[in-house]
Order: sequence, then C-alpha cells, then structure tokens
Amino acid sequence: MTGPRGAGPDQVLVRRLQFSVGERRRDALARRSAAGRPELVGEDDVQHTRQVIQSVVSAHESRLAENGEEELTWEFRQDLVDALEARLFGAGSLQQLLEDPEVENIDINGHDRVFVEYSDGTTARLGPVALSDDDLVETIQTLAAHDGLSARAFDSVNHAVNLRLADGSRLYAVQAVSGSGVLVSIRKHRYSQVELGDLVRVGTLDDELAAFLTAAVRARKNVMIAGATSAGKTTLLRALASCIPPGERLATVERSLELGLHGDMTRHPNCAALEERPANAEGVGAVTMASLLRDSLRLNPSRVIVGEVLGDEVVTMLNAMLQGNDGSLSTIHANSSADVVAKVKTYALQAPERLPWAATDALFAGAVDLIVFVRRLSAAQGNRRVVESVREVAGLDEHGVKTNELFVWDGRSAARNELVQARCEAELIEAGWAPPASAGLGTWA
Repeated sequence: MTGPRGAGPDQVLVRRLQFSVGERRRDALARRSAAGRPELVGEDDVQHTRQVIQSVVSAHESRLAENGEEELTWEFRQDLVDALEARLFGAGSLQQLLEDPEVENIDINGHDRVFVEYSDGTTARLGPVALSDDDLVETIQTLAAHDGLSARAFDSVNHAVNLRLADGSRLYAVQAVSGSGVLVSIRKHRYSQVELGDLVRVGTLDDELAAFLTAAVRARKNVMIAGATSAGKTTLLRALASCIPPGERLATVERSLELGLHGDMTRHPNCAALEERPANAEGVGAVTMASLLRDSLRLNPSRVIVGEVLGDEVVTMLNAMLQGNDGSLSTIHANSSADVVAKVKTYALQAPERLPWAATDALFAGAVDLIVFVRRLSAAQGNRRVVESVREVAGLDEHGVKTNELFVWDGRSAARNELVQARCEAELIEAGWAPPASAGLGTWA
C-alpha cells in the first residue's frame, strides 16, 4: 500500500505468508509443549504471534535478495506486517480500510469490487480485499463469531448477518442470494463519544438549537430522531444521551450493540445494554426487539434508549414512554420530520396488535414530545450532517397527530420558527433554556 487510499499488499502474497506464520507458530508451540513449558495465553500469545510474523516477513525479504529481486521498502514491509496482523487479530484484509480515518463507508460487491466513500464526500474503487468470495466469507464468519453478546452465524442457512465491529462500525453482509457475489456494507462512526458542542463545531446545528435540545433532554422529553441512512441519527442520539445526568440508570435496546453507551463509564456508569438475538440454525432461541423492550422495563431504568426502530417494536416503545419512562430516545428512518408519524403508524399496523391508525395517533401523541430530523447534505453543499427540522408533538385534531415545527432549515442551519411558541417552553426554561427574545414570537399553532 502506497498511501491511505491505496489497495494494500497483494492478497495472494499475504495469504501465502499467513500459512507460513501458522506453520512456524504450530512448530514453536509444539516445541514449547514438549519442553514442558506453560501454554501461551492472552497478551503473551499475541506477542509471540507478532514475533513469528516479523520472522516470516524477514524470511520473505531474504528470499527476494537471494533471487536478485527488488528489496522491500520500509513502508511496504510495514504494510505487509499490518496486513498479516489484520488477518490474524482483526478484520482481515478489511482492517486497513477500517483503520483509515478518511474512510467513512465501504461497499463490497464481491471480493474484487470494493468501493469506498471518504469523509470529504469523494468515492473511489479499490482493489480486492480478499482472494475470493470464500475468503471474504471466512473473514466475516470470524468477525460474526465474536460479535456482541452472542455469536452470529453466517452460512448458507443464515444468509445475512448484521453486526458491530470492534471500532464501532456496523457491518451488514449477505451471501448466496446475489448475482454479484458476497455483498458487504460497512458504515463507520467517526464519533464514538460525542457531545452537542462537538456537533456545533462541525456545523450539524447551532448554539441556540443545541441549548434547546440540551434542555429538552434535561426536562425528560421523549425525543425521536429521524433521517435517512447515514444521515447521522446515531451520532446525534449519542450527543443527546451525553446530556443525561450520569446518576441516572439507562437501558439501551439495539439490534446490534452500536451506541456503546454502556462502555462510557464517565457519562453513563449505570447502563444496561440489551441486544437482539437471532434464531439459531434450528430456528429457535430468537429474542426480539419488542421482547427486549418489555424486559428493559423490569430493569428499573430511568430512561429507555432504542437504537433503531424498524418494526413492530414501535408499539412496545410508545407504551414504555407512556408508562413513566420519560426522557426516552430513539431513532427511525424517515424522509422528513413530517413523515415520521406516517412511518410509525405503518409499523404499528404491521405489529401483532394490528393497531388502527386512529389508535396509533393517540398513542404517538401521548408518548412522543419532539421529532428531530437530520439530513446529510450533498458534496456541493459541504457534505455535512445537519439538523434540518425540529417538531413538537402538539396533541390531536380531526386529521390525527398535530405537530408544530419549532426549528426549520433556512439554508444555513435549523433556525427558530418565530411564528410558533413551544408548548413545553416553560418546562424547558426550568431546565435551563433561555429562549432568545423576539418581537415576532407567536403562540401555539
């Protein structure tokens, strides 16, 4: 690999050297056992393997010199060592892309068609990340075996897998159902620990809206964050969660552990993380999001945080908000802030309860306080994530759920709508919000 956007060392060479590492390691461990020395475990085993990798690469350099071939540069030698360590300790040939801070999204359509999107909005096609699709499947199977709270199968029976990598990235892969070979999509999160102030600095929102949302969290308002894929919903949820006092007990419910709030012992020392479990090969043992949400209420949480609402768990979540777990947070896919209510109603209609739209309207209006919509701007607009709209749920009318748009995009940021006053303004002021004075401020719409 010649730079951060290179394709890495030749995978045939890496695989051949990997076999050499395995053979030398087995021989060394056999000699150690024959001598009656204790088995290597933990960090000692890792260090031993690293020493073997160095010796194998040195032997490769010696062969090149004996054959009169060009010697390795220091940079290429280090890339070779990194690639071998990635295969043995990390995500295989994907590891170097995962460690590249410029890479934001990785899409793979078969082992040799790799496309990446960089943080500046540009895209590029890179070389193969594996020798074959089978080699790529093997890497994903290794990752899936160590994901989250339980191993996740990835084989001909379990054709899809959704998991969180060690760096917090989300990986989704499918096999045996595509003419393009193994399909893999990896979304990296640049901000594993983030506060609203960090998002102000990168232009996601301004100081006024950050102060409003901080007060909303402290006032225990139920907030639903909406947006398209890669719009920044998870990052904003983490930032809002950072406003929760550390003395509160949280319960997070996710399909794949991604938020990582339970790992932040400074901000969230008392956090119970629950993860959906898929069925095993026999089709049993599944634990659904809806079931986990019900379980979370028995864990005495101050707030329940749902990583992503994608289906029938929405009814359980809304009921949880109505049962005293004020201050809950969740995310949902939607095309606009106004689209969220319709999306929730569709999910509720598909749930086992088969809630009619009128019933869902009443449930939603009583449970959700604020809808925050985030959008990713195009490269021409700066390729940044922005809060585009904030709506307050204002009850019901003859048409269903009524909402007031409190902040609306003005081309630069989500500015306060001076024609509408927040119904919850008094509570937010008590929680520390100081609304800017304006002669044009209206009343509730």
